[in-house]
Amino acid sequence: MPRPALRLALLAIALLPVSAGAQDDREAILRSIDALQDEYAAIATQVWEWAEVGYQEERSSARLQEHLRAHGFDVETGVAEMPTAFIASYGSGAPVIAVLAEFDALPGISQAAVPERSVLVEGAAGHACGHHLFGTASTAAGVAIKEWLAASGRPGTIRVYGTPAEEGGAGKVYMVRAGLFDDVDAALHWHPDDHNNANPETSLANKSAKFRFTGLSAHAAAAPDKGRSALDGVEAMNHMVNLMREHVPQETRIHYVITAGGYAPNVIPDFAEVFYYVRHPDASVLPELWSRVEDAARGAALGTGTTVEWEVIHGLQSLVPNDALQRVMYANLETLGGFTYSDEEQRFAEELYATLNAPDRALGTEQTVAPYRLDRSIGSTDVGDVSWVVPTAGLATATWVPGTSAHSWQAVAAGGMGIGIKGMMLAARVLALTGVDLFESPEIIERGKDELRERRGPDWVYVPLLGDRAPPLDYRR
Repeated sequence: MPRPALRLALLAIALLPVSAGAQDDREAILRSIDALQDEYAAIATQVWEWAEVGYQEERSSARLQEHLRAHGFDVETGVAEMPTAFIASYGSGAPVIAVLAEFDALPGISQAAVPERSVLVEGAAGHACGHHLFGTASTAAGVAIKEWLAASGRPGTIRVYGTPAEEGGAGKVYMVRAGLFDDVDAALHWHPDDHNNANPETSLANKSAKFRFTGLSAHAAAAPDKGRSALDGVEAMNHMVNLMREHVPQETRIHYVITAGGYAPNVIPDFAEVFYYVRHPDASVLPELWSRVEDAARGAALGTGTTVEWEVIHGLQSLVPNDALQRVMYANLETLGGFTYSDEEQRFAEELYATLNAPDRALGTEQTVAPYRLDRSIGSTDVGDVSWVVPTAGLATATWVPGTSAHSWQAVAAGGMGIGIKGMMLAARVLALTGVDLFESPEIIERGKDELRERRGPDWVYVPLLGDRAPPLDYRR
């Protein structure tokens, strides 16, 4: 939509007649969230300290469930064959609004809540993507919407979906595949970031696998001819895939990490493993790219006298933007605006900012809201699969110091103190107000559904990129 027309659309939303009762409702929703801010800060901090990785988030998931039960939700646990997944529900009938909640950490990025590199536990996990804030804010929004539903007597159902293992485990994909979103009318989500925005967004489809090479052990000096190095197989594969980078569509992203390569230089390793991600904006392009990576693995095994097999770990669709829902969310974020740091937070931010490598945002961005536009993310998320089956809207808030990259120690640090909490509470408020807007205006949901159908096309059929595999509950062990 051209920007002048978009401004008019946003203005129209903002200027819709609001009765005194409706305004009182909105203020009551915000007060209900603010009244529990200390509790939500404590929950997020606890989840930050636990820093549990994908499919191992037992305590984090249980803590969010405990809060939801205490506030009147019915909670179903272990859904879609994932022990840490849950659906918390309140109400009955349509519309059904889902709020997505993540809570997994990233391995190997432990960090204290201080503005310099300070590892808490060497090799331990950390919340470098802010999912401790994500799950807590979504829970807060769900509770606020539930309280509004109960007070208003309106029909409808609010659900909080506890979605584990977003970081490479594709938890939401298994929930979509199991049909758990089939009766949902709209889905809302958010994500920690270094700025505030509620823009329609696309992302990269993504497929991953662990490639496992098997060879023969032998003494590397006394009997090298007797051995066949599994690590050679991994290195040969990596070399061929790196050559492939010149001959793929430019939007492609390929990453890998060697997860096992042997234990001693004088022992030819009989096992080695490499973990690959392949990404592209168009999921229909991924199969051809992926087949070439598989061919590289086969060729590497043949050339090194080893064998190879692989296990697909996850597959994610790209995000489908939904302008109809996003306009409502953006209007709420714009109304609430950003936030300011306390003196202590400002000092923290200035010290941390000095450690950033070529930051592309200035301090102060946390006080503003980014202009409305289509954003093209070069990351991936399992929210993508949800967005193909349900109209979906999301936002980002500045839980990190402006200029901070996700998956960095700086993100862990800011997410563990007041800066992260302020961004989290802003997200909770926006999600709650947007959810209430959708309950009050079902015609917006219908426009969202029409838009999704148009974007998918008449012949669309949902096919999970990860196939029929079971959830990889041990992929982080």
